[in-house]
Amino acid sequence: MKKGRLIVISGPAGTGKGTVVNGLMERERYALSVSATTRAPRGFEQDGINYFFKTVEEFEEMIKNGEFLEYAKFVDNYYGTPKKYVLDKLEEGKNVLLEIEVQGALQVKKNYPDATLIFLLPPSMDELESRLRGRATDSEETILKRLARAEEEMSYKDKYDYQVVNLEVEQAVEEIENIINNLK
Repeated sequence: MKKGRLIVISGPAGTGKGTVVNGLMERERYALSVSATTRAPRGFEQDGINYFFKTVEEFEEMIKNGEFLEYAKFVDNYYGTPKKYVLDKLEEGKNVLLEIEVQGALQVKKNYPDATLIFLLPPSMDELESRLRGRATDSEETILKRLARAEEEMSYKDKYDYQVVNLEVEQAVEEIENIINNLK
């Protein structure tokens, strides 16, 4: 059996990362990486499906033992990508999709150089702003913060192996599928 590939997808909020990843997941050759966290589960979330829920002590022990491809602490909670889960799926021949932010993606590349990093871009900043406003879920202040963060994140796009513009979801999914199919 051929070993799978680790594919990391990043991009600013509003670029459609989740939708594109869901499009890829409809194809049976992918597995979605499950992150570990120290935050409490939300009502519908299940351990091992949505996240691996850990205590702070368990998570810090995992850090000490080098068990993460990447990890970070946000708002008093740890989040990270467990190495064993990803490596097991790769050995099963699955391509593992990891949807994470830029700093985490660069940590993954450092810790697992065979990872393929794909940066998802909006067609334009105007379109990104339109998408964020179209959600109608954020305050004006939050939208402006997300746009500023998007500018910052896009400054890292050249550190990625590939860049894909998400003009239309199916086209972006096909482009990423073609990238993966052509990896050596």
